[in-house]
Amino acid sequence: MAAIRTAHATWSGSLIEGSGVVSATSSNSFSELPVSWAARTEQSGGKTSPEELVASAHAACFSMALSAGLGKGGNPPTKLEVDATVTFDNVDGGWKLASSALKVVGQVPGLDAAGFAAAAEAAKDGCPISSALKGNVELSVEATLE
Repeated sequence: MAAIRTAHATWSGSLIEGSGVVSATSSNSFSELPVSWAARTEQSGGKTSPEELVASAHAACFSMALSAGLGKGGNPPTKLEVDATVTFDNVDGGWKLASSALKVVGQVPGLDAAGFAAAAEAAKDGCPISSALKGNVELSVEATLE
């Protein structure tokens, strides 16, 4: 069965001077998060951006994929701390999501650094958010064991 998730956005005004809100309507886990062009291209000023939401999705998806892969390999993690840094940049005269860099620090009993790095690469390549971004966005992962 397919999982369907929904969100809703409202925007008022021009791109530069306007602002909007975004809400998670299937889970209601967040409501009316403020968004603006300045939050995308300058300082966030307490507002979110589509890129921050993509970074959140990528970090969460990657952590689940890595946990699954480690578990299947016989080394379930005790803890994974994942940061995703998404870069939104003006490239060749147009704005685009240019990269998503993942950093993971893990506690994985019985696994060495090389095994952890290999599992992190596999998770980076295999998580559904990475698959959606692949070919359009530069993806990288840095993996460190505690």
